[in-house]
Amino acid sequence: MSPASNLDTQSDHAIGGRQLELESIDFFVRLMSMLGMPRSVGEIYGLLYFSQDSLPMDQIASRLGISIGSASQGLRTLRALKAVKTAYVAGDRRDHYFVETEFRRLFSTFIKDEIMPHLESAKERISRMEKSLPAGIEDREFYLVRIEKLRRLTKASGRLLPALSGLLKL
Repeated sequence: MSPASNLDTQSDHAIGGRQLELESIDFFVRLMSMLGMPRSVGEIYGLLYFSQDSLPMDQIASRLGISIGSASQGLRTLRALKAVKTAYVAGDRRDHYFVETEFRRLFSTFIKDEIMPHLESAKERISRMEKSLPAGIEDREFYLVRIEKLRRLTKASGRLLPALSGLLKL
């Protein structure tokens, strides 16, 4: 292989790698958006997902074109979800980050730490809704039916999600 064609091959690999990185970032931005997470959380996870090496926060921010503050907040969120971990790199005092790639573990943690607490507070809100409904309000039955549907949804979710979380750990 000539030196020129070798450079072309390296360039093709770099372009292909960058395209894969961009697709990964887009994929995780959309996924995190569906889960109600900030864009930066998806961008960081997407960047790190196809990174063979752990990266320090300043490189993450630079490669994504986001502020250090946004990178810090995104990494804090991902650490709380146990979606990123830190690695020691000899000779470098900065934290280097890499992703957890076991999606079953990630979804199980998300259900347990994010969704279940919301369901608990939802029960209290539903009770407050019912108590705040004036006795003589027009269409009271309509509101009571809707409140009952919310109560059944949270009750069913409270049973289903822990079971799903347990299945994901298998």
